[in-house]
Amino acid sequence: MNLQQLEYIIAVDEHRHFARAAEHSFVTQPTLSMMIQKLEEELGLKIFDRSKHPIEPTQEGEEIIRRAKAILSEAAHLRDYSQELKGEITGDLHIGIIPTLAPYLLPMCLKNFSERFPKLRLHVREMITDEIVAAIKAGKTDMGLLATPVNEPNLTEHVLFYEAFYAYVSSSEKLPNKKYLLPKQINPDHLWLLEEGHCLRSQIYNLCELKHQSRESDTLHYEAGSIETLINLVDRYDGITIIPHLAVLNLKPSQKKKVREFSNPKPVREISLVTKATFPRGVLLQRIQEEIIRSLPSDINPKNRNVLPISDV
Repeated sequence: MNLQQLEYIIAVDEHRHFARAAEHSFVTQPTLSMMIQKLEEELGLKIFDRSKHPIEPTQEGEEIIRRAKAILSEAAHLRDYSQELKGEITGDLHIGIIPTLAPYLLPMCLKNFSERFPKLRLHVREMITDEIVAAIKAGKTDMGLLATPVNEPNLTEHVLFYEAFYAYVSSSEKLPNKKYLLPKQINPDHLWLLEEGHCLRSQIYNLCELKHQSRESDTLHYEAGSIETLINLVDRYDGITIIPHLAVLNLKPSQKKKVREFSNPKPVREISLVTKATFPRGVLLQRIQEEIIRSLPSDINPKNRNVLPISDV
């Protein structure tokens, strides 16, 4: 058994066709087929059901392929890990980040990353939470920057900071003229929300207790794809939305007048780096955490206890 054979079975699983898998792997089809057959003989089981069109893994084969992906992921990190032991941060790092965090956090820390880790090649992709979790579990992404908890037993959540929520309110909203706002004072019929799939949407539902409230009186149902769209909707069509702290920092002076704080304990979302529990590059993980925290504005305190974390479940 060798790593090349594991790469071949993963290629066949992805392409569901021996010829296309061989082309992708830059070998002839007979060579790829022979190597996979030898692996099946060594393991004493069939990995693929060749009677199916397209080809499918057997039940046992699905487990073998899952383990093969984990083994190859560990092997890919081995060289980079050996460099870490010598004090160097090198190699490739694939990071997934949720869209409600990426536009605000990345500009704060990416430049520092490239300066501090010049030999590290960063691959950053915006994905919603479910996509990031699936990619980490499949070994396609090394770590994710997202709101936690995600409640996945094989993943580890490294908490970075708590980000407060604020209300962004049009001048036409009739709210108590007090410094602090209570979530229950928000009219759910005037609330602009992100589209399904965003964890921030679920957190706002929980914060404003919308699960049991009807919005049948709405004449316009619009679900936005970004926080910037939500802000623009309030500016143009009135109403209210909920935005995180880092988004507030990007507002114009005239827009900041529409921001209202919530009363204590302030609702927040927990932001973490999420990795596999077996993620091998501990030094890199620690350096990334340190750099993100160092890049945060001074008014975001990772140790603030006067907060109420809002789950998205």
